[in-house]
Amino acid sequence: MTSHTRDIILRTLRARGKCTVNELAEASLVSPVSVRHHLSNLQAESLVAVEDERHGVGRPRQLFSLTETGLDLFPSRYVRLTNRLLDEIKESNPGGKVEQLFTGVASTMAADVARRLEGLPLDQRLARMVELLAEEGFDAQIERQEARILIRELSCPYFRVGRKHPEVCTVDQAFIATTLSLPVERVTCQLQGADTCTFAVALEPHPGVSTA
Repeated sequence: MTSHTRDIILRTLRARGKCTVNELAEASLVSPVSVRHHLSNLQAESLVAVEDERHGVGRPRQLFSLTETGLDLFPSRYVRLTNRLLDEIKESNPGGKVEQLFTGVASTMAADVARRLEGLPLDQRLARMVELLAEEGFDAQIERQEARILIRELSCPYFRVGRKHPEVCTVDQAFIATTLSLPVERVTCQLQGADTCTFAVALEPHPGVSTA
C-alpha cells in the first residue's frame, strides 16, 4: 500500500462525491482488497464515511464519501473568502440580490456558447454542455427518458459554499438553460440530501429551437 493510492482515493472521492469500492479500485488501478484496506484506515481517521444504498434485490451496495474532516484536507480558503464576500453582498443588498447575481453570471458564461449552438440538434448541444460543465468542475451525465432528458451532476464544485449560500445552486441551472436555450427544471439537489443534482429538460417542441 502506498500513500499514492491513498491520495488517489481521496481525490477521487472529492471529485465524484460518492464511490463504490470497485469504482475506487478502477480509478486507483489497484485491487478492491487494497482499496478496502485504505478505506478502513481512512474511516478510522474520520476522513471517509460509508452508507448503504439499496438497488433492487440483494445486498445493498456501499458508497464511500469524504467527511468534513476529509474535505478539509484540500485547500479551502476560497470557501471562507467566498462566504465572506457573499455575506457582505447579502448585508448590503437584501432581497434576493445574490440569487440574481449568480443567475446573471451563469447566463453571461453560457450566452456566447448558446449563440454558437443555436439551430444545432439537441444531442450536439447536450454533448457540448456536458463538456462545458466538466470545465467548470461538474461531473455530469445525460439520461434520456421517454418524455424528458435528465442531466445528473455527480459532483458539485460549489457544494461547500452552497451549504451556507444555497443561492449558488442557481448557477448550474441557469448555465444549462442558457446553453440549451430550453427551460430546465431542478428535480433533486445534493444540498437537500440527494446523491446528485438532477435537472430535467422536457422533450416537447420549443419555439425556434430544433430538438432533432
